[in-house]
Amino acid sequence: MWDEAFPSFLIGLREGLEAGLIVSILVATLVRFGHKARLPQVWTGVAAAIALSLSFGAVLTFTAANLSGHAQEAFGGVLSLIAVGFVTAMVFWMRRSARTLSAELKEKVQASLAMGAGALVLTSFLAVGREGLETSLFLWTNVRTAGESTGPLLGAAVGLVLSAGLCWGLYRRALKMNLTRFFTITGAGLIVVAAGVLGYGLRDLQESGLVGGGSSYAFDLSGHLDASSWYATLVQGTLNLTVTMTVLQVVGYLAYLCIVMTLFVEGVRGGGTAPAAGKTTQGEAAQGETAQGEKAGAAGPVRSGRPRWAVPTALVAVPVVVAGAVIAVSDGKQSSSATVSVSEQECGKGFSTPLPGQQVFQMHNTGDKVSEVYLVNPASGAVYGEIEGLAPGTTRALTATIGSGDYAWRCVPTGGTSVTSAAVHVTGGGQVKAVKPVAEDDLKGPLDAYKDYVNKGLATLLTQTQKLQADIHGGDLATARADWLTAHLQYASLGAAYGTFADLDGKINGRPDGLADKAQDKDFTGFLRLEYGLWHGQSAADLTPVADQLTADVAKLGQDFPGQDFDPGDLPLRAHEILENTLQFELTGDTDQGSGTNLATTQANLAGTRELLTVLQPLLDERDPQLLPRVDAGMKRVGDLVAAAHKPEGWTALEQLPADARRQLNGATGQLLEDLAPIPALLEIRKAA
Repeated sequence: MWDEAFPSFLIGLREGLEAGLIVSILVATLVRFGHKARLPQVWTGVAAAIALSLSFGAVLTFTAANLSGHAQEAFGGVLSLIAVGFVTAMVFWMRRSARTLSAELKEKVQASLAMGAGALVLTSFLAVGREGLETSLFLWTNVRTAGESTGPLLGAAVGLVLSAGLCWGLYRRALKMNLTRFFTITGAGLIVVAAGVLGYGLRDLQESGLVGGGSSYAFDLSGHLDASSWYATLVQGTLNLTVTMTVLQVVGYLAYLCIVMTLFVEGVRGGGTAPAAGKTTQGEAAQGETAQGEKAGAAGPVRSGRPRWAVPTALVAVPVVVAGAVIAVSDGKQSSSATVSVSEQECGKGFSTPLPGQQVFQMHNTGDKVSEVYLVNPASGAVYGEIEGLAPGTTRALTATIGSGDYAWRCVPTGGTSVTSAAVHVTGGGQVKAVKPVAEDDLKGPLDAYKDYVNKGLATLLTQTQKLQADIHGGDLATARADWLTAHLQYASLGAAYGTFADLDGKINGRPDGLADKAQDKDFTGFLRLEYGLWHGQSAADLTPVADQLTADVAKLGQDFPGQDFDPGDLPLRAHEILENTLQFELTGDTDQGSGTNLATTQANLAGTRELLTVLQPLLDERDPQLLPRVDAGMKRVGDLVAAAHKPEGWTALEQLPADARRQLNGATGQLLEDLAPIPALLEIRKAA
């Protein structure tokens, strides 16, 4: 957790100490001039600044939650760049202003004393509020970067508590520290952290589509470094450097780091942070003013024409009320939508023009048929949200993000007539991505192309299996082992067709799991049964009937497949399921019967997935142009890791793979599965089409 906490700890410590020193100077000035009774006004301004900072963080969080996926990436990327700008300005501002900050604040306090309570509250509010807003923005960015809140929030809390302790020690003259050196060191550290935030923000903008180059990688070390290892996690958490980075990320990171760090170091060498002769640093000024104030004593309370609690209460309450209103409006968008009817007669009844943002619609089937319902663009048919199998008399929630454009409901009752409601037009929102519906005819071309690929593959498989059969009949088991691998990999590359192979798949490539006698069971047949015999010293005579049965089953499959039904809707599912089975069976070693070639089979499964993605590419590019570049990068990472296990002497067995390499492979495959996961939903056949 420390790797995720450190950047927030640094910002909490640095900003907390800056704000604490400002408060110390304000308090010391009032004490020095005998106005201790005005101290509550300072604390009121500080409290208001803290409330505003917390409110700002809440607004950012709830705003991001109401955006679509791509909009969230864009929002986060832009705010990351703003956070980098704020932090950079803060670092240089403190370097320039360290010597004069105490004098400037002292002048403001003296002016505020003459103007009344409100002016003093405003002075402390503005002085501390800037630091608080910077902290909120940078902390929100760190939480988004880390993907979780515990580490960053804990780091910030520790930094703020430590800074409060340091400020108390400086104020009470119980602690001495070189603040010039402190702000120099932390400033350099924050510049490095900000460079990483810049790189992360640029990647967000690339993934949102606002900036190109998302698939142009400067380097990809996933084949050599384990992204989940402690050292990779530490570097990523503290510096935001990952094992895979795009060219834009690297250029932005290096350019910012070189330019800003050079300017910062040159400013330090030029004396920008050193106090002038005869002057003191902030901490020393605060300490001196405090001591003098203690000698001066306290003056009587200052009276004003308004209640003393009016201004403090207003300044603390207003930011909280504003944030609460924003949150309430955001939350209301998600839960206050009216119930919408679903039926042939009342489709869309109760639907009025919604507000932009995330909405939750209560869909109630008022008809007598099970129905599907879609929120669509009435002109293009693009789908924003859907519910399938809504039974009569039932109500289910449909969540969708609403942007600018036209919206209507399309009700498709089973055995009934499809009905589209009247359209409404929404303004004031952003662009929301919808899924262009896929009709069964859209998948006909890809399906025909893939069936042709499988037919040709089965013809090749039969030839290879017959050769394997001849090896065993001739007693040449050494050659049979090599030919077994060739034929088995050919079968594995046809993985997307498993659903139509039906019972023949179990006979050709079934596992012994669940059989009474496991590998010795008479019902254990096919490639894996031959593998067991070839690598466990069984004779050619023992294996001959197994090889004969395998060849017969492959021949029957080749005959049956052209006439078998292939549900077009299954085609997109296979894009995910092939490698899902790979992770579940091949990469766990569950299918290994002695040959140690699970990784070879994994490579064949990758080839089958690539073939499937090739025939689906036109449909996918039309619906999500950025999906396949991400998938291709993931396929390459997994492929490189697998290929590294293929030595001149043969394939490395899974159990002999180094632990780090195995973790990398599992992690890369898991990430690839996440990248492939949207394909079935994108290419789902919808009746709304």
